[in-house]
Amino acid sequence: MNYMETLGQKAKQASHAAASAGTVLKNQALQAISDALIANTEKIIQANAQDMQNAVQNHMTPAMQDRLKLDAKRIETIAKAVLKVVALADPIGEEVRGWLRPNGLRIRQVRVPIGVIGIIFESRPNVTVDAAVLCLKAGNAVILRGGKEAIFSNTCLVQVMRNALANIGLPADLIQLVEKTDRETAADMMKLNGYLDVLIPRGGAGLIQAVIKQATVPVIETGAGNCHVYIDDSAIPEMAIQIADNAKTQRPSVCNAIETLLIHEKIADAILPQIKAAFDQHQVIIHGCEKTQAILGECVIPATEEDYFKEYSNYEIAIKIVSSVQEAVSHILKYSTHHSEAIITQNMTNAEYFLNTVDSAAVYVNASTRFTDGEEFGFGAEIGISTQKLHARGPMGLNALTTTQYRITGNGQIRS
Repeated sequence: MNYMETLGQKAKQASHAAASAGTVLKNQALQAISDALIANTEKIIQANAQDMQNAVQNHMTPAMQDRLKLDAKRIETIAKAVLKVVALADPIGEEVRGWLRPNGLRIRQVRVPIGVIGIIFESRPNVTVDAAVLCLKAGNAVILRGGKEAIFSNTCLVQVMRNALANIGLPADLIQLVEKTDRETAADMMKLNGYLDVLIPRGGAGLIQAVIKQATVPVIETGAGNCHVYIDDSAIPEMAIQIADNAKTQRPSVCNAIETLLIHEKIADAILPQIKAAFDQHQVIIHGCEKTQAILGECVIPATEEDYFKEYSNYEIAIKIVSSVQEAVSHILKYSTHHSEAIITQNMTNAEYFLNTVDSAAVYVNASTRFTDGEEFGFGAEIGISTQKLHARGPMGLNALTTTQYRITGNGQIRS
């Protein structure tokens, strides 16, 4: 039995305790985790400092360092997010629907845990806690594999959570961390059939595609975010500028930040310089089409085909001027990762066309794509943002971490 199989076996055994734990016990565990995070703040910061030191030495971009960094305020925010999960309704045991058959059979479809969930993610230690507590509240065991860049932070966070579980009488193995960061271990995790019920990758396009191509266990595709804002010719300029700026610069490293801005040619001359002025506050690098270059000048890097596919995750953006909402939608359909797209317009016919034609998990009218988030949707912490169409789509909260079971009650019926 290899390393991953050992973790899988432990998770499988522990998952039975989670499935049978009632709401009260699960909430006690979550409260204990929240308290433990606050109590161990200094210990967590010290562990994170080791990761941050390595990040600097390895020339990690400032945006990616921001995703990795933990301080007292961020740990407090993470702990408070755990309490929000406590306040959420427990989905386990919920009757989705029920009916009585003519033969007297009573059939109920009820929410139950998935079982053992694996999460592969990159340099965001908050995901370690978010994923663990959501899986626990939904009655699952979880195996977490973060990137090597966050190994010290993740090891500390998981140990804090495991101790909290043990202290209230639940198996510590409900939350496990893959402490080996080599590729072979990751490959073993993707093939952990018989132990993992589903594997969820959270990170960049490279990670997600690697999991999809290599995994033999079921996978929920999440996260890759080549998101777009399209500014229509009827857009209110002030609104369009604020939304474009927010969607790009408020936190550029996350998956719901935009990577491409599309602008109608009738409004481009007037609005592009104002957008650039907003972007200049963050030194945003612009890759643009020929028309963008003509308006903004030599500061624009000529955009390539590759630029329109790219998830920059940084203060960098591609801009293209289009002639119609139809051209904007065609561009999005070609280059999008089906995450989040927005149209800024006062033309409701164009808005309806955009909503009905763009094939993404979240589609906005006159709002920033930055709202594609479990907490912003009212789900509490999220496990990820699914860009696929089966089982779950968009921000995945507690319900997405359950499956259903048919429960049938009879009084002696047999089939003839």
